[in-house]
Amino acid sequence: MSTSTPRASGEPSIQQELTQLASLRAVHAAFSWFQVHENELLRLQVEVARIPAPPFGEAERAAWLRERFTAIGLKQVEMDEVGNVVGIWRGRDPQRAAVAISAHLDTVFPAGTELAIHEERDRLLGPGVSDNASGIAAMLGIAMAFRYAQLRNEADLIFIGNVGEEGEGDLRGIRHIFEKSPLRDRVGHTIVIDGSGTDAIIGQALGSRRFELIVRGPGGHSWSDFGQPNPIVALSRVISRFSQTPLPASPKTTFNFGVISGGRSVNSIPENAQVSIDLRSASADELQRLEDELRGVIATEISTPVREGAPVKLSCELRKIGDRPAGDLATNSRILEVIRAVDAHLGIQSHMRRASTDANIPISMGRDALTLGAGGSGGGAHTLREWFDPAGRSLGLKRILLAVLALAGVES
Repeated sequence: MSTSTPRASGEPSIQQELTQLASLRAVHAAFSWFQVHENELLRLQVEVARIPAPPFGEAERAAWLRERFTAIGLKQVEMDEVGNVVGIWRGRDPQRAAVAISAHLDTVFPAGTELAIHEERDRLLGPGVSDNASGIAAMLGIAMAFRYAQLRNEADLIFIGNVGEEGEGDLRGIRHIFEKSPLRDRVGHTIVIDGSGTDAIIGQALGSRRFELIVRGPGGHSWSDFGQPNPIVALSRVISRFSQTPLPASPKTTFNFGVISGGRSVNSIPENAQVSIDLRSASADELQRLEDELRGVIATEISTPVREGAPVKLSCELRKIGDRPAGDLATNSRILEVIRAVDAHLGIQSHMRRASTDANIPISMGRDALTLGAGGSGGGAHTLREWFDPAGRSLGLKRILLAVLALAGVES
């Protein structure tokens, strides 16, 4: 039985294929493994969450994952030039398009953050324990279940622990996979595992562009140099005026000024000031319109003031620090058809969501990709109070496993 080839007339429907898949003895064995080995998955989750993985500092966690991949028995385990860790579970037909299963290694927490991961009643608590230690544990759980149940998949499975999903990482790890890696031509379908839950299908990519605006001036003393142009004042004018930019009701489009800094003391005219800006939209055209509007406001508001007849200049620099493409998974895509059938089979009432994840990259390229939760439940993401409840994790793992098998094909 192959479950990822196009169906000819008279062949079973995808729902029938899922029913056949779920009835296989090896699949039942994998399902049982998830439940029996919950404590092992918890241990792995705590272990990886305690390894720092700040933006651009994922090397220690990557080394840990490389050891786990090797111990499981994945082949061609390696770390690529940007820091992604890749391992392959071989299929019977290497000519078929591979299925990629990925989970990001990085967290939003800077170096030096105390990673005091601990258990409290039935929950794990601590920074990054759900986003994305739960995704990494789920990816490892899927690989270990394949080994235990001796599932014989047709297409290769490519497991990827990727860097750079959060913040200024700008999806650099998964971008490398699909733009520069030799793997890019092998992958036919991509399942990204990110965070907790089982009720969402992220097949709509939320686009964003992020900037840092830096304004510079001569600075001076607040009394003797009064009248010199003040970068903070100029920056404030930009923020105030751009905040009045009209936004469409649909597609949803937003902007945010997230961090502002500058100055040395209360009695000093600052020499520089800067602000970080986040633009988001479901529409690439709206993102471009917002960027154009921002550049126009900057040109207007950071002008050349005049003091006693002599021009005193402010300079500014607008640096793009992030660009995540928007996009939508095709409504007739194979991967969407499969996950909807899987959810129907498992009794999961899921809904389509738009978000910014690693799936943005392949989706924006017109490729088959989506993001799923790792099961269980979680909250407080990106805070020190983050938590994860493993209750229901096995349902999320069954969901991912069935989707992978339906896409890769499996021998009866």
